[in-house]
Amino acid sequence: MGSHQLTARRSSIVLGTSRLGHRSPLLLISLLLVLCTGCTSWKDYIANGFKVGPNYCTPDAAVNDAWIDMKDPAIDGGSIKNAAWWHYFNDPVLNSLVTSACQQNLSLREAGYRIQEARAQRNIVAGKLFPQDQAVSGNYSRTQLSENGPSSLTPNMIFSDWQLGGNLAWELDFWGQFRRALESANATLDASIDAYDQVLVLLLSEVAQSYSNVRIAEQRLTYARQNVEIQRGSLKIAEDRLRQGTTTRLDVTQGVSNLEQTEANIRPLEAARRTAVNQLCILMGEPPRNLDSWLAGHQGIPEAPRQLAIGIPAELLRRRPDIRKAEREVAAQCAQIGVATAELYPHFAIGGTIYLDSMDAKNLFNANSIAGSVGPEFRWNVLNYGRLLNNIRYQEARFSELATSYRNIVLQANAEAENAIINFLKAQQQVESLARSAKASQESVDLVMKQYREGIVDFNRVFNVQQSLTQQQDQLAVAEGTVAQYIIQLYRSLGGGWQVRLENPDFTSPASPPAPTTIPSDMPVPLPTPAPTPPTANEKA
Repeated sequence: MGSHQLTARRSSIVLGTSRLGHRSPLLLISLLLVLCTGCTSWKDYIANGFKVGPNYCTPDAAVNDAWIDMKDPAIDGGSIKNAAWWHYFNDPVLNSLVTSACQQNLSLREAGYRIQEARAQRNIVAGKLFPQDQAVSGNYSRTQLSENGPSSLTPNMIFSDWQLGGNLAWELDFWGQFRRALESANATLDASIDAYDQVLVLLLSEVAQSYSNVRIAEQRLTYARQNVEIQRGSLKIAEDRLRQGTTTRLDVTQGVSNLEQTEANIRPLEAARRTAVNQLCILMGEPPRNLDSWLAGHQGIPEAPRQLAIGIPAELLRRRPDIRKAEREVAAQCAQIGVATAELYPHFAIGGTIYLDSMDAKNLFNANSIAGSVGPEFRWNVLNYGRLLNNIRYQEARFSELATSYRNIVLQANAEAENAIINFLKAQQQVESLARSAKASQESVDLVMKQYREGIVDFNRVFNVQQSLTQQQDQLAVAEGTVAQYIIQLYRSLGGGWQVRLENPDFTSPASPPAPTTIPSDMPVPLPTPAPTPPTANEKA
């Protein structure tokens, strides 16, 4: 029986941990040595919640107390009460285009899937807090021993081997390595949510921008076609006077030249309108098509409000998704320092096996077939401290890099908002001047046409005045549209618009970010559907 036990292969069920190292009587001595010489002191280790590495603090970032042009009457420093800033234009067509784009845009859908990726990665990391490896296995073999070998003394030269088992490995998170990794994954998930919101902010501004481009082109076309009719009238007068012999052919040729030039300017404007319409289609996630029936619901360049509520500069840190994303990336990297620091210390585990052993299948599940063992284990990466320490230095340098990038993003955001404010204010003043200029040019055209009919002035005066009117009205249309576009840029620079998905869960049906684990406090969690789903505003972080 004893020789048979030496030669027979055992069947087993294994439960416990895989071997992470060899048991050693020096375990306690090694532990004390590490605690005395490691990178994290006892005090910090306990204060950090039994985790090595630094705890995260948000980097300081410089922001102004107030906007430079805060005293201008067109600027309201009060809080932005309406997240849906495009409603300020009172344009139902724009509102419907924005809604359609947020429900169908493919870039937004991509961002939603990236959130699902980050959430899955976070759950993978969270799983390492539990037994890391589990497996079940089993097999059967039929063995025949050599009659001429040392095993020839064994009574049974042919036997069966039945095996059924499993294994389980659990490394303890003694130094907080897995918890630090989870902190990093949580912050990365938050960053993906903020990246989604940034895509939403950009989408809202691009829809409004493209729509304003359509209306600007239409207004310029309206002025150009009106001037074509005026110039046709003056050309007819010149032709009549030529037939009457009261003028020369020079008046006619000048009239033809002026008319054809104005008509030629219409063609690129028509192309510009079509291009803007095509861009609207792409933003709505559909192939380019004719939107004339949709756009007919409203006419004219979006009318800008006279006063804008823009809050204070400090609100940029909370409102702008790209700033929040950069801050979350810094937090994720800070946790990676702790993950790297934990590699300096020994890894502890509880190891054990339990198995069933039988040469007969009928006895495999017999109580007498049970055997097993249990005991502590540890693994320590000794003689690797050059690599481990440099990995910590790398993670710390990466943290400093991201923190500096975060501060730079804050500065750039402040500058973008200030630029949009001054551009909006000066564009309003430009419109007022151009409106007066265009009105004066229109009066000049009326007067010169009357004088030309009466023979008081020559056609050269008519030619110059009509050209001036055409240019002034075209500039006025562009300036009116520019005011609206600077408002769009301003609210984009302020990070406005993404909050509507919290107020209206159906607003962004293609993508639905989950609740962040750290900031801000009320982002929604999506339903588990094949495509990203609408958020729910009542779910809290």
